[in-house]
Amino acid sequence: MEANTHTGKVGLNEALQQWVDAHFDEQVALLQRLVAIPTDTPPGDTAPHAEAVARLLEGWGWTVERHVVPDAEVQTYGMRSITNLVARRRYGAGGPVIALNAHGDVVPPGEGWAHDPYGGEVVDGRLYGRASAVSKSDFTTYLHAVRALEASGAPLKGTVELHFTYDEEFGGLKGPGWLLQRGLTHPDYVVCASFSHAVVTAHNGCLQFEVTVDGKATHGSAPKTGHDALRAASCILAEIYRQADSLDDIHSNISGIDSPTMIVGCINGGTNTNVVPGRVVLKMDRRLIPEEDPTQVEAEVRAFILGAVAGLPGITVNIRRLLLARALRPLPGHERLVASLQAHARQVFGEDIAAVGTPLYADARLYAEQGIPTVMYGAGPRTVQESCAKQADEHVVLSDLLGATKVVAGLLGDFFAA
Repeated sequence: MEANTHTGKVGLNEALQQWVDAHFDEQVALLQRLVAIPTDTPPGDTAPHAEAVARLLEGWGWTVERHVVPDAEVQTYGMRSITNLVARRRYGAGGPVIALNAHGDVVPPGEGWAHDPYGGEVVDGRLYGRASAVSKSDFTTYLHAVRALEASGAPLKGTVELHFTYDEEFGGLKGPGWLLQRGLTHPDYVVCASFSHAVVTAHNGCLQFEVTVDGKATHGSAPKTGHDALRAASCILAEIYRQADSLDDIHSNISGIDSPTMIVGCINGGTNTNVVPGRVVLKMDRRLIPEEDPTQVEAEVRAFILGAVAGLPGITVNIRRLLLARALRPLPGHERLVASLQAHARQVFGEDIAAVGTPLYADARLYAEQGIPTVMYGAGPRTVQESCAKQADEHVVLSDLLGATKVVAGLLGDFFAA
């Protein structure tokens, strides 16, 4: 029985890989089509891309659920339009439900491109374009892995859900978070888009704050008749960076994740060169390693900010939390996903791939917060830096795209072959 089962699995894997190879030109053309439709966030008008994807899948004969986030919610959130897509591929009874999630929104291209950021140009085995690596590539990885599985002719049981969402750059709360909160999905396992050869099993959390420092504006010729908000803000800045330097002494036990970090990413304030600033606004980002407690960290941040200006006359400070993204932690059951992905990656790429953490944060955490074993895996180079993700000339190496599609197809074969 073991020998026959092994032979069956080998035959299925070969069939999956052959299908992916035979349809790879079609997959590349699909990625070019997805890259050509801008989803820059801001402004965050992503519904047209979702509609194009939905119509494409319906052209294959698939049923696609369009979950439109109400305009009022979207605008309050800071975007223009969000339509989340769910395509459920149901097979025989008794198998698991696995969700494959990739996000279509992306930061604007910025300057310095040698290639059209929406052109999908292929040069020397690389496809260039904004979101070609993160994560429109994994729209195609997951779609073609599912198509390969269904084309194999193998008896299947279980359900694959494809979740294509559009607000990862804003924290995922109107994407996966919105779907989960409304009970529209609750899979047994989740694989989220990634950006490296490794299987990512953990990622950092993130707290973001808006710190508003208010004083009293006055004429620059008589500064002592006012209360300088910028001078007070400089005390806060000095304390933020002092605290940030001390975070280097804290280390995570998870490979791939080092220490917490803290930065100030944006400063606005003042009215004119000859006016004492009456208001200064800082926006800061504090990354949390998985071992940290967000509630405790937030209390510490608030305390040292207020402490930095304690006793300064005429100064008030308001601290508003902009984002709490909890860390992704490995949950019982994720081992099965990791083992399957590693086994197929070894076969496809001819090398062992690691299971590691990443200092980034992503939508994967939202599934894990619901108790669902979740990992991140998809097309990508050894490191996110190599792909130029969120930089000029972002690209995906086509051999990586091909290999990742075969690996995900193998995973689906392991879980759904009856």
